Amino acid sequence: MTERKTDVAIIGSGTAGLNAMGRVKRAGKDFVLINGGEPGTTCARVGCMPSKAIIQVAEDFHRKSLYDREGIENWEGMRVNIPEAMEHTRDLRDTFVDRVLSNSTDHLSEEVFIEQYAHFVEPGVVELEDGQRIRADKFVIATGSTPIVPEAWKAFGDRIVTTDEFFELEDLPASMAVIGLGVIGLELGQAIARLGVNVTGIDLAEHIGGTSDPEVNKAAIEIISKEFPLWLGHGAEISEEADGRLKVTAGEQSVIVDKVFASMGRRPNLDNLGLENLGIELDARGIPQYNPNTMQIGDHPLFLAGDINADRPILHEAGDEGKIAGYNAAHDEIVAFRRKTPLAIVFSDPNIISVGTRFADLAPDTFKVGEMKIAPVGRALIMGKNRGTIRVYADSKSGKLLGAEMVAPRGENLAHLLAWCIQQELTVGELIRTPFYHPVMEEALQAALTSLYHQVEAKNPGPIAELRTLDQ
Repeated sequence: MTERKTDVAIIGSGTAGLNAMGRVKRAGKDFVLINGGEPGTTCARVGCMPSKAIIQVAEDFHRKSLYDREGIENWEGMRVNIPEAMEHTRDLRDTFVDRVLSNSTDHLSEEVFIEQYAHFVEPGVVELEDGQRIRADKFVIATGSTPIVPEAWKAFGDRIVTTDEFFELEDLPASMAVIGLGVIGLELGQAIARLGVNVTGIDLAEHIGGTSDPEVNKAAIEIISKEFPLWLGHGAEISEEADGRLKVTAGEQSVIVDKVFASMGRRPNLDNLGLENLGIELDARGIPQYNPNTMQIGDHPLFLAGDINADRPILHEAGDEGKIAGYNAAHDEIVAFRRKTPLAIVFSDPNIISVGTRFADLAPDTFKVGEMKIAPVGRALIMGKNRGTIRVYADSKSGKLLGAEMVAPRGENLAHLLAWCIQQELTVGELIRTPFYHPVMEEALQAALTSLYHQVEAKNPGPIAELRTLDQ
């Protein structure tokens, strides 16, 4: 049995692991990057990038529903070739993966980038599949996550589809039940419904898309349910029909489908890591206790980053966690970093957004809500997308912007503007003094902010609230 010594060992070459590697390299430390399974980030292979490719195809095809009112003729023969659409998606996916690899692991030697699984055999030592052991002063654990599939459902084989298999489908089934209506379930459920699949959406929760604001959730349900039925508030059970199709039951409702898309979240890849050999404390989910500002596990020379911690399973958060973990693993002094303003986007049509403090997490009687319905917004009417609502939250006294939830067209852009403002700790009064062009979707945000301004106690000085005088 051979043993190698290095300064830092990084386990996992996804977004978090690659960002950790960047910080370790910058510090001039000796390191190894260990990865079992497919190379490339979850986002590029089976997540945010290929999903956006199929969503774009679906949105382009769905646009035909507006052609009559716009006076566009002879579109009735339009159809989408599903196998070619799926191949297009895979081609783009492969481009994204190749780009990740060419900018990261393709330039590493076999001694540095080790494509094997590893597990801890004792503190400070991991063993590879070939029996080789690696001893390191510090470890970054960034092994990512895996889609959740109930054990009983695995008996149905390839009729149960997760994101790991979805993009490999050469064709789409005639019917599909989407179980789990979070980000992935809503995005791909709506996309395949627009491409002609008979979709039924099911979720145990009463809220969809991660919403916590009851008004935003209500609007989201009303909009999405016009495209495919949503069964909420009941868990799903699956049984097999005589013809091999699947019967999915939720409460008193049932449907027979060709396949089930399981989108009930992801579980951290903790199995077989040998964490029991490290003497560290685990929480009820089996995840090591760690500091989210340093990514350090207790006071051990171990750092956790990315989806494995099941905290903020979003690419930019995984990247930041990798940077924090890598920096601290490469330096003697542990530095605590301030985390960025929370930002979550569901790329449904319209987008479903949460930014800053969510409605459910606001302290009662301390905040005010500004709201704007999308229905009368001029830009939205022109686009044929005048559906949804924007809700923004501010501290009742100071007027400091706290957060927002919305279901709105081009919400992905509005969300970024709000996230930047919240992180800069701006007040509603300051925001209404910024420019808003016409006609743009940002005018809907302007209306919500104006409504909010009239409710908070803090007011702008001067005779016109929206303008500063020259002496201010």
